[in-house]
Amino acid sequence: MRWIRALLAAVLVALWLGVSAVGGPTFGKLGDVQTNDQAAFLPASAEATRALEWQSKFRTSDAIPAVVVVVGETKLDEATIKDLSTTLSKSGDLDGDVAGPFLSEDGLAAEWVLPLNGQAEVDAAVDTLRTELTDSAPAGIRTYVTGPAGFSADLVEAFGGIDGVLLGVALGAVFVILLLVYRSVLLPLTVLFTAVAALCAAVLAMYFMAKEGWIRLDGQSQGILSILVIGAATDYSLLLVARHKEALALGQDRWQAVLTAWKRSVEPILASGGTVTVGLLCLLFSDLNSNKALGPIGASGIVLSVIAALTFLPAVLALLGRAAYWPFMPKPTPELAPEELPAGLWGRIAAFVARHPRPIWVLTALVLAAGALGLTQLKASGVPQSDIVLGQTDSRDGQVALGEHFPGGTGSPLFAVVEESAAADLLPLLEASDGVASAYIQAADGGPAVAQAGRDPQVVEGRVLFSITLDDPADSDAAKATLLNVRDIAHGQDSEALVGGTTATLSDTATTAQADLLKIIPLILLAILIILMLLLRSILAPLLLVATTVLSYGTAMGVSAWVFNGIFDFAGADPSVPLFGFVFLVALGVDYNIFLMTRVREESLIHGTRNGVLRGLAVTGGVITSAGVVLAATFAALGIIPIMFLLQLGFIVAFGVLLDTLVVRSLLVPALVHDIGQKVWWPSKLGSKR
Repeated sequence: MRWIRALLAAVLVALWLGVSAVGGPTFGKLGDVQTNDQAAFLPASAEATRALEWQSKFRTSDAIPAVVVVVGETKLDEATIKDLSTTLSKSGDLDGDVAGPFLSEDGLAAEWVLPLNGQAEVDAAVDTLRTELTDSAPAGIRTYVTGPAGFSADLVEAFGGIDGVLLGVALGAVFVILLLVYRSVLLPLTVLFTAVAALCAAVLAMYFMAKEGWIRLDGQSQGILSILVIGAATDYSLLLVARHKEALALGQDRWQAVLTAWKRSVEPILASGGTVTVGLLCLLFSDLNSNKALGPIGASGIVLSVIAALTFLPAVLALLGRAAYWPFMPKPTPELAPEELPAGLWGRIAAFVARHPRPIWVLTALVLAAGALGLTQLKASGVPQSDIVLGQTDSRDGQVALGEHFPGGTGSPLFAVVEESAAADLLPLLEASDGVASAYIQAADGGPAVAQAGRDPQVVEGRVLFSITLDDPADSDAAKATLLNVRDIAHGQDSEALVGGTTATLSDTATTAQADLLKIIPLILLAILIILMLLLRSILAPLLLVATTVLSYGTAMGVSAWVFNGIFDFAGADPSVPLFGFVFLVALGVDYNIFLMTRVREESLIHGTRNGVLRGLAVTGGVITSAGVVLAATFAALGIIPIMFLLQLGFIVAFGVLLDTLVVRSLLVPALVHDIGQKVWWPSKLGSKR
């Protein structure tokens, strides 16, 4: 019988090693199925999306415009401008003629628009262009490459460390924490490889879904998946290891200990994984394709984390036995009296909760509520395109230079698709509109249509295309206000008019994200409540757990808002930040309450509710705190990627998880349950013993 068990364990280990061998190299292929074009994530119903579809009918190529800006310390001379024009016209990866030069009124700057081939590697083309400009520009001349191609190239570069650096930092942090917790070598490596194996399997699933066109994969989703799987798989592993260690301390052999640990861990692990999975799948109801994509991507990662923790890890523990904990083997645990609490820090915390339950939960709730007031300071209406990538970038500096010498919207104009019959009346209205620097109807060659020069408007299916340059940068709040005015004017002349462009994409994305928040949050709360009610066989306890987790979320978001505004001085936050923060904090925060309350329920069956919650807190305190620190450390690793959204999400989740682990699960929930007593299990009669 023993050899059959050993063979089964070996087969499970071999299967996961095989999955890892295939999934590992797939990391390098994710770039082939990834897109970071923000317009691709808008819903088909958004006006910016419909306008983009119509604009493509007026184009003869899929060129991506790169805006080259040259600024001199003194007025630019003709020879310099001519030499730079020659350099740009000979640049590779062009898909059409270079437009320009356009000189600024002060004579200090010049601008060119280069149509880069949309089928080429835009980031490589922009890097080459920047190098050529730096080498050819004379002394005293500063050159920049900005516009859609420049911003795209800088974004690709910022995501460059998402495979290697991010993964290395996250795994390194987890390994150090596990070494400190277990003071063992084999066990941290075992837990770590469980997480890596789950991630390799998740990468295979993500690559397949993106390749088949089921999802739109971007760098953000890829980075979040890596962190989510490492953190979740480690958390589930820690719970099972804790039960395994308890079983060994009771004198069970390697096979009995693994079986006992599995039986006592499977329910909370499945419930915890279920809450996160369901929460993530609720993102499928989002109208933003980027949010929709994260739903199945994250859910598949969590499911595979659960499977790895319940198959690969038990198999390795069964093969290693007590040797997994070397050199600090599990010691026999003394039998405790019914009213006696385990010794140590968490036993003392449990005793403290028993002495002052009501003051503890009331005071804790008030402090959390005070922190949640910062939610009113969260500026989640959008981030300027130039601030998405943190630190100095050539595209941002170029945008600043454009704004100093040209209308701010140069290089990223609005465009409007309008019925030909309404065009003549619309043009003077647009030219006279506040915030509009210039407007023209496009001719067939892409320039302005001028009747006197014989350049007729380009007409497609009875419609013409307007190009509208704004006074303000395309990603500014002022530009978004002008957009709304331009749409009102265009719709007034043609009810079927469509206005798009960079500003429209950013504005429609923010509007859609805010609508998603109101739609998806109730779905997540309802789904988690149902899972908790099934798990705890109670109605009141799940309501209390969800309420405390939502309060913790509000505090985390409130404190984060103060930090973002007062310390980091961020211009704002992505509209999806509150939604993603809610998905991860509520789903993951409930995890720790699940770990606690399943043990409390188990203890309450024997010792009654009040003593059961104290014993549950005392015996789970160490493992849940370790799990929280691990998850916080993994999400904090997102801060090394210079993308504002990832840094903000990493801080929110890391701080919120620590808040859940150290305050909500350690003080608020135990004190509240102890104060309420057996009624917390209503309508069940469980734990009626005092």
